[in-house]
Amino acid sequence: MNPNTFATKGNLIALKNSLVLARQGYELMDKKRNILIREMMQLIQEASNVQTEIDRTFTEAYQALQTASMEHGMRYLEEVGFSVPVEDSVSIKLRSIMGTEIPLVSCETKDLELVYGYNSTSESLDIARLQFEKVKELTVKLSTIEISAYRLAASIKKTQKRANALKNITIPRYESLVHSITNELEEKEREEFTRLKVIKRMKDKNAG
Repeated sequence: MNPNTFATKGNLIALKNSLVLARQGYELMDKKRNILIREMMQLIQEASNVQTEIDRTFTEAYQALQTASMEHGMRYLEEVGFSVPVEDSVSIKLRSIMGTEIPLVSCETKDLELVYGYNSTSESLDIARLQFEKVKELTVKLSTIEISAYRLAASIKKTQKRANALKNITIPRYESLVHSITNELEEKEREEFTRLKVIKRMKDKNAG
Protein backbone atom coordinates (compact mmCIF):
# COMPACT_ATOMS: atom_id res chain seq x y z
CA MET A 1 0.00 0.00 0.00
CA ASN A 2 1.25 3.46 -0.89
CA PRO A 3 2.17 5.37 2.32
CA ASN A 4 1.11 8.59 0.59
CA THR A 5 -2.50 7.38 0.68
CA PHE A 6 -2.58 6.83 4.45
CA ALA A 7 -5.13 8.97 6.27
CA THR A 8 -2.86 11.64 7.73
CA LYS A 9 -3.16 15.42 7.65
CA GLY A 10 0.24 15.63 5.94
CA ASN A 11 -0.89 13.34 3.13
CA LEU A 12 -4.17 15.24 2.80
CA ILE A 13 -2.32 18.56 2.37
CA ALA A 14 0.07 17.01 -0.16
CA LEU A 15 -2.79 15.46 -2.14
CA LYS A 16 -4.73 18.74 -2.19
CA ASN A 17 -1.62 20.49 -3.53
CA SER A 18 -1.19 17.78 -6.18
CA LEU A 19 -4.86 18.16 -7.14
CA VAL A 20 -4.42 21.92 -7.59
CA LEU A 21 -1.36 21.35 -9.77
CA ALA A 22 -3.15 18.68 -11.82
CA ARG A 23 -6.09 21.03 -12.47
CA GLN A 24 -3.71 23.83 -13.46
CA GLY A 25 -1.86 21.40 -15.71
CA TYR A 26 -5.11 20.43 -17.42
CA GLU A 27 -6.03 24.09 -17.99
CA LEU A 28 -2.60 24.75 -19.52
CA MET A 29 -2.84 21.67 -21.75
CA ASP A 30 -6.32 22.72 -22.85
CA LYS A 31 -5.15 26.26 -23.68
CA LYS A 32 -2.11 24.90 -25.52
CA ARG A 33 -4.30 22.54 -27.55
CA ASN A 34 -6.67 25.35 -28.52
CA ILE A 35 -3.80 27.62 -29.59
CA LEU A 36 -2.23 24.85 -31.66
CA ILE A 37 -5.55 23.99 -33.29
CA ARG A 38 -6.09 27.65 -34.18
CA GLU A 39 -2.59 27.83 -35.70
CA MET A 40 -3.14 24.63 -37.66
CA MET A 41 -6.50 25.80 -39.05
CA GLN A 42 -4.85 28.98 -40.29
CA LEU A 43 -2.10 26.92 -41.94
CA ILE A 44 -4.65 24.64 -43.62
CA GLN A 45 -6.43 27.64 -45.11
CA GLU A 46 -3.13 29.17 -46.19
CA ALA A 47 -2.01 25.87 -47.75
CA SER A 48 -5.24 25.71 -49.75
CA ASN A 49 -4.68 29.24 -51.08
CA VAL A 50 -1.04 28.57 -51.99
CA GLN A 51 -1.91 25.26 -53.67
CA THR A 52 -4.55 27.03 -55.77
CA GLU A 53 -1.98 29.63 -56.81
CA ILE A 54 0.56 26.91 -57.63
CA ASP A 55 -1.97 25.08 -59.83
CA ARG A 56 -2.80 28.29 -61.69
CA THR A 57 0.86 29.25 -62.13
CA PHE A 58 1.80 25.73 -63.28
CA THR A 59 -0.97 25.85 -65.88
CA GLU A 60 0.24 29.19 -67.22
CA ALA A 61 3.86 27.99 -67.20
CA TYR A 62 3.08 24.80 -69.16
CA GLN A 63 0.93 26.68 -71.63
CA ALA A 64 3.80 29.10 -72.29
CA LEU A 65 6.26 26.20 -72.47
CA GLN A 66 4.04 24.40 -74.96
CA THR A 67 3.90 27.51 -77.10
CA ALA A 68 7.70 27.91 -76.86
CA SER A 69 8.11 24.24 -77.84
CA MET A 70 6.08 24.78 -80.99
CA GLU A 71 8.06 27.93 -81.82
CA HIS A 72 11.58 26.66 -81.10
CA GLY A 73 11.39 22.86 -80.89
CA MET A 74 12.03 20.56 -77.93
CA ARG A 75 15.75 20.12 -78.70
CA TYR A 76 16.44 23.85 -78.23
CA LEU A 77 14.35 23.97 -75.04
CA GLU A 78 16.31 21.02 -73.63
CA GLU A 79 19.57 22.86 -74.29
CA VAL A 80 18.22 25.94 -72.53
CA GLY A 81 17.01 23.78 -69.62
CA PHE A 82 20.43 22.17 -69.12
CA SER A 83 22.04 25.60 -68.94
CA VAL A 84 19.84 26.75 -66.05
CA PRO A 85 21.95 26.78 -62.82
CA VAL A 86 21.10 24.32 -60.01
CA GLU A 87 19.09 25.86 -57.15
CA ASP A 88 21.25 25.86 -54.01
CA SER A 89 19.86 28.78 -52.02
CA VAL A 90 17.19 26.89 -50.05
CA SER A 91 17.66 27.18 -46.28
CA ILE A 92 15.73 26.05 -43.21
CA LYS A 93 15.34 27.81 -39.87
CA LEU A 94 13.18 26.86 -36.88
CA ARG A 95 10.71 28.74 -34.71
CA SER A 96 8.71 27.52 -31.74
CA ILE A 97 4.94 27.59 -31.23
CA MET A 98 4.05 26.47 -27.70
CA GLY A 99 7.12 24.23 -27.63
CA THR A 100 6.55 22.80 -31.11
CA GLU A 101 9.47 23.34 -33.52
CA ILE A 102 8.19 24.72 -36.82
CA PRO A 103 10.49 24.86 -39.89
CA LEU A 104 10.82 28.04 -41.93
CA VAL A 105 11.96 27.07 -45.43
CA SER A 106 13.17 29.91 -47.61
CA CYS A 107 15.10 30.44 -50.82
CA GLU A 108 17.15 33.44 -51.79
CA THR A 109 15.39 35.73 -54.23
CA LYS A 110 17.85 36.85 -56.86
CA ASP A 111 17.82 38.13 -60.41
CA LEU A 112 17.50 35.35 -62.94
CA GLU A 113 20.66 34.69 -64.90
CA LEU A 114 20.08 34.92 -68.61
CA VAL A 115 20.99 31.56 -70.16
CA TYR A 116 19.81 32.33 -73.69
CA GLY A 117 19.74 35.34 -75.99
CA TYR A 118 16.68 37.53 -76.36
CA ASN A 119 17.16 37.75 -80.12
CA SER A 120 16.91 33.99 -80.61
CA THR A 121 13.83 33.32 -78.43
CA SER A 122 10.21 34.39 -78.16
CA GLU A 123 8.16 35.93 -75.37
CA SER A 124 6.56 32.54 -74.54
CA LEU A 125 9.90 31.17 -73.28
CA ASP A 126 10.40 34.23 -71.04
CA ILE A 127 6.89 33.80 -69.63
CA ALA A 128 7.46 30.08 -68.96
CA ARG A 129 10.79 30.85 -67.27
CA LEU A 130 9.27 33.48 -64.99
CA GLN A 131 6.25 31.31 -64.14
CA PHE A 132 8.37 28.29 -63.23
CA GLU A 133 10.51 30.54 -61.03
CA LYS A 134 7.31 31.64 -59.29
CA VAL A 135 6.27 27.98 -58.91
CA LYS A 136 9.60 27.30 -57.17
CA GLU A 137 9.00 30.11 -54.67
CA LEU A 138 5.41 28.98 -54.03
CA THR A 139 6.53 25.35 -53.58
CA VAL A 140 9.06 26.41 -50.94
CA LYS A 141 6.30 28.35 -49.18
CA LEU A 142 3.92 25.39 -49.37
CA SER A 143 6.54 23.01 -47.97
CA THR A 144 6.87 25.23 -44.88
CA ILE A 145 3.12 25.29 -44.39
CA GLU A 146 2.57 21.55 -44.87
CA ILE A 147 5.44 20.46 -42.60
CA SER A 148 4.32 22.96 -39.97
CA ALA A 149 0.74 21.68 -40.12
CA TYR A 150 1.98 18.07 -39.80
CA ARG A 151 4.08 18.88 -36.73
CA LEU A 152 1.27 20.88 -35.15
CA ALA A 153 -1.13 17.98 -35.70
CA ALA A 154 1.30 15.61 -33.94
CA SER A 155 1.70 18.09 -31.08
CA ILE A 156 -2.08 18.52 -30.79
CA LYS A 157 -2.52 14.74 -30.57
CA LYS A 158 0.14 14.49 -27.84
CA THR A 159 -1.33 17.46 -25.93
CA GLN A 160 -4.84 16.01 -26.18
CA LYS A 161 -3.59 12.69 -24.82
CA ARG A 162 -1.96 14.40 -21.82
CA ALA A 163 -5.04 16.55 -21.18
CA ASN A 164 -7.29 13.48 -21.29
CA ALA A 165 -5.01 11.63 -18.86
CA LEU A 166 -5.17 14.54 -16.40
CA LYS A 167 -8.92 15.00 -16.80
CA ASN A 168 -10.00 11.35 -16.78
CA ILE A 169 -7.36 9.64 -14.62
CA THR A 170 -5.11 11.89 -12.53
CA ILE A 171 -7.64 14.49 -11.33
CA PRO A 172 -10.41 11.96 -10.46
CA ARG A 173 -7.83 9.85 -8.59
CA TYR A 174 -6.65 12.79 -6.49
CA GLU A 175 -10.24 13.91 -5.89
CA SER A 176 -11.16 10.41 -4.73
CA LEU A 177 -8.15 10.19 -2.40
CA VAL A 178 -8.81 13.66 -0.94
CA HIS A 179 -12.46 12.75 -0.35
CA SER A 180 -11.57 9.38 1.18
CA ILE A 181 -8.85 10.72 3.49
CA THR A 182 -11.00 13.71 4.50
CA ASN A 183 -13.85 11.38 5.49
CA GLU A 184 -11.48 9.07 7.34
CA LEU A 185 -9.88 11.93 9.29
CA GLU A 186 -13.29 13.37 10.15
CA GLU A 187 -14.39 9.94 11.37
CA LYS A 188 -11.26 9.71 13.54
CA GLU A 189 -11.98 13.16 14.95
CA ARG A 190 -15.54 12.15 15.81
CA GLU A 191 -14.29 8.97 17.45
CA GLU A 192 -11.68 10.94 19.40
CA PHE A 193 -14.29 13.50 20.45
CA THR A 194 -16.62 10.74 21.61
CA ARG A 195 -13.79 9.01 23.49
CA LEU A 196 -12.84 12.23 25.25
CA LYS A 197 -16.46 12.83 26.24
CA VAL A 198 -16.68 9.34 27.74
CA ILE A 199 -13.43 9.86 29.66
CA LYS A 200 -14.65 13.23 30.94
CA ARG A 201 -17.97 11.73 31.97
CA MET A 202 -16.21 8.93 33.83
CA LYS A 203 -13.90 11.40 35.58
CA ASP A 204 -16.84 13.56 36.59
CA LYS A 205 -18.68 10.48 37.89
CA ASN A 206 -15.67 9.32 39.91
CA ALA A 207 -15.12 12.80 41.25
CA GLY A 208 -18.73 12.93 42.42
